[in-house]
Amino acid sequence: MTAPPSTLDIMLWVVVPYVAIAVFVVGHVWRYRYDKFGWTTRSSQLYESRLLRLGSPLFHFGILLVALGHVGGLLVPKSWTEAIGISETAYHAVAVGLGVLAGACTLVGAAILVYRRRTVGPVFSATTRNDKVMYVLLVGAIVLGLGTTVLGNLTDHPHDYRESVSPWFRSIFYLRPEPELMAAAPLGFRLHALAAWALFAFWPFSRLVHVFSMPLGYLTRPYIVYRSRDEQPGNRPPRRGW
Repeated sequence: MTAPPSTLDIMLWVVVPYVAIAVFVVGHVWRYRYDKFGWTTRSSQLYESRLLRLGSPLFHFGILLVALGHVGGLLVPKSWTEAIGISETAYHAVAVGLGVLAGACTLVGAAILVYRRRTVGPVFSATTRNDKVMYVLLVGAIVLGLGTTVLGNLTDHPHDYRESVSPWFRSIFYLRPEPELMAAAPLGFRLHALAAWALFAFWPFSRLVHVFSMPLGYLTRPYIVYRSRDEQPGNRPPRRGW
């Protein structure tokens, strides 16, 4: 018989997730209604573009693969992949290979972007405290996730998160939380989960809101008319002045 979860387990693996989800949803609604002009990336491309051209694609393509991997690993039950003939060994090999590659690209890209913000004067001047907190939470979650994956495989004791972390995560959205599953997971997974919830709670109040922006208006907006600034816009020569 499984021991009932402790008060601390309920706080960490039930209360914290629901609070983070509530802040994430309500915060975005509030931000969109009352701070539409602040809903932006606050791009600093005008200040420096060489490092940005290198770090930004690495980070964004890497984080996209990381997000897709988490969606597949957390939301798709283990029984589903087994039902279509994907063995645990094959799934683990693909997940670890792509996960390490995506995590490394994301981390290297983030390191370049942080270095750029610290060393390029105008970019550093445009960096707010909010940006610094965002980078700490974002990089912290990435490092914890990547470190847990790499260390688990280097020690030949990888934890099957699809039997603990994934069912716990899905139970949150089923409104039947099972904190005992997450409480039994290794420390690295627990720290990674807490870092992720902290990031989600901070998300609506940072520049990360641009993730939910799509330039759909460009499809229907009228053409932009450009007027020539040449000295002779037409065939007729200009009139002489005084």
